[in-house]
Amino acid sequence: MRAPVLRATCLLLALALAAPAHAATITIVNMDGAGEGFNDPTPAAPVGGNPGVTIGQQRLNVFQEAANIWGGLLTSNVTIFVQAQFNPLSCTSTSAVLGSAGPITVSRDFAGAPVAGHWYHAALANKLANVDLVPANNDINAQFNSSLGQVGCLDGRFFYYGYDGNEGNNIDLLAVVLHELGHGLGFSTTTSGSTGNYLSSFPSIFDQFLLDNVGGLHWDQMTAPQRQASAINNNGNLVWDGLATQNMAPSFLGPRNIMFVNSPPGIAGAYLAGAASFGPPLDLTGVTGDVVLANDGTGTTTDACEALINGAAINGNIALVDRGTCAFTIKVKNAQNAGAIGVIVADNVAGSPPGGLGGVDPTIIIPSVRITLADGTTLKANLPANATLRQDLGGLAGADNSGRPLMFSPNPFQGGSSISHWDISANPNLLMEPAINADLNSSPDPNEKVDLTKQLFMDIGWFPAGTAVENGRPGRGALSNAPNPFGPSTTIRFELARDEAVDLAVYDLNGRLVKQLVHGSLSQGPHAVPWNGYDSLGRPVASGVYLYRLKRQGSEESRHLVLYR
Repeated sequence: MRAPVLRATCLLLALALAAPAHAATITIVNMDGAGEGFNDPTPAAPVGGNPGVTIGQQRLNVFQEAANIWGGLLTSNVTIFVQAQFNPLSCTSTSAVLGSAGPITVSRDFAGAPVAGHWYHAALANKLANVDLVPANNDINAQFNSSLGQVGCLDGRFFYYGYDGNEGNNIDLLAVVLHELGHGLGFSTTTSGSTGNYLSSFPSIFDQFLLDNVGGLHWDQMTAPQRQASAINNNGNLVWDGLATQNMAPSFLGPRNIMFVNSPPGIAGAYLAGAASFGPPLDLTGVTGDVVLANDGTGTTTDACEALINGAAINGNIALVDRGTCAFTIKVKNAQNAGAIGVIVADNVAGSPPGGLGGVDPTIIIPSVRITLADGTTLKANLPANATLRQDLGGLAGADNSGRPLMFSPNPFQGGSSISHWDISANPNLLMEPAINADLNSSPDPNEKVDLTKQLFMDIGWFPAGTAVENGRPGRGALSNAPNPFGPSTTIRFELARDEAVDLAVYDLNGRLVKQLVHGSLSQGPHAVPWNGYDSLGRPVASGVYLYRLKRQGSEESRHLVLYR
């Protein structure tokens, strides 16, 4: 059984040609007319590894790169066809729809379907059936914003066509393509979050893993009104409980950021805080100071959109500012110029958990966080106060207390964004959040680029149940470490399908070698390698997030670990 769906799910889509043997082949169907979109003849200088010499060719090259990444991670004997074009889409000077994408058809109860009575996106259904179930149709439809950067559409911010993640204040098209191809491949539900109604009376395979912590039911176990309520259950209660994703969440999500109020006693305690993509990250020690409400003397005086007039009070303390019409970087820079040692941005709309602070400004050298409207109101009502902005090893940023990643479920419901994305509280930011963030992983390792999306694909059926995936091919054992977070030591585990030479090492987040753990031949079978948190010179390293990487012939994997002392 199949059904048309054509669901738009925010941002953008992808393509690929000449995929490696046994990998998925993703082919673009160019829907643009002569002289536009992918056929734009405007000259362009090669940039960031993209050799194209016209805008249109550079766009196609970016799609090629993104599809090569997904094609190398996934396997399918059925070619995936993506129809795409550039068109003017909704935008203003401060926000824009970068594009939209989704499956053209979905299918259920086909030969090879792992779960009966559930819709599967076309590309995944074809892979599982080992045949093109709807050969008359392409598999994914997408359109992209041709107006980006023009006056009235993110004025002056354009798509960046390089592969290296050096987009600066522009929008990284490669990340957008990876994101939207993710939607087309299966990272979205066919169920209406606004009404709770299934598509043609059947749930999506995606719904099988959407768990509401309040009622303890998955979306394919709920009534329509229950799903409708769950879709706006924005207090950290809608989670993804697929086993593969949950097991790998500690490798991609860091410790939670918190605002710990030290005084007054009546409100003392930990409050969740969103991280900033600019300025120094928080650590386990954090920054402590008195909290002082900012005053810029203009309009909404607490939004710090202009230079602060109470610099004497702010100097040496933590500034509390309200979210408003100007960029987060402007607010924090104004507070920094007034002498603040940290900044707390209080939301101006209800929501929980808090999202992060986006933007780019390399001149910002103080940490900043975002808190909810409710917590901001509480803090303002109890000034003077003293607080510490720091990391907390009690949980993962963007996951519930059981380590299950949170889904984006704001109130009110946001069509095209709600449910079919990770929550914005994830830190580091994830590829499949509802907005493309400037600090996404630009590692050459494809597994790092797509982060937890690959594990979600494992949950919904792209890989055989119970298998690990190493650069797109089945492996015998997933790379992992436990405990994580850890202190004073952890054990890294992996399994080899044959005797071979391996390289296992720990790096800091700047890519510097911290400790070489294995360099040589190991035998077939499981291996457990301990690391005690010391570097190659026998010195204890500082608490924080580190990367460990396993290299072997034709394969490379990396994961994050968190050390505390």
